[in-house]
Amino acid sequence: MKGSAVPYLTFYGQGKDAADFYAKVFGLENLRTERYGEANFPSPPEATDYLLHCHLQKGDFQIMLADSVDKQPASTRHGLSLTVQCENVDEAQRLYDDLRAEGEVLMELQDMFWGAKFGKVRDKFGFVWDLNCEKEG
Repeated sequence: MKGSAVPYLTFYGQGKDAADFYAKVFGLENLRTERYGEANFPSPPEATDYLLHCHLQKGDFQIMLADSVDKQPASTRHGLSLTVQCENVDEAQRLYDDLRAEGEVLMELQDMFWGAKFGKVRDKFGFVWDLNCEKEG
C-alpha cells in the first residue's frame, strides 16, 4: 500500500456546502472539483450541480467527497469515525468548536486516561470526528 487511507465522504446534494465547510474548518486547499454536469457521466438532470468528485488537501491531511444521485438512506451514519491527530490543544479546541457548530457533541473535549485531550463531535453533515491531542512529556 502507498500512503494512508483517504476518507471519501458521500453526500446527497450537500457536497458543495460540505467541501466549503471542511476547507474552511481544516484549512484545506481544493485540488480538484468536478460536477456531474461537467462530466461525460450519466446522471439525472437535477444532479447537474452535484459534486461528482472533490479532493481537499493540506499536507498529508486529505478528504475526498462526492454527491450521490441515489436517494439518501433513512438510517444515519454509524460505525465509523474520522480521527484527527491535532498538533496542539488550541488546534483541538478550534476544530472541536467549528465541527460542533450546528452539529452534536458526543464527548466533551477533555483529558483522557491515555494521556491526551480528546473529544468526539458529529458535524452538521452527520460525520463523526474524533479529535485527539497527545500531551507533551
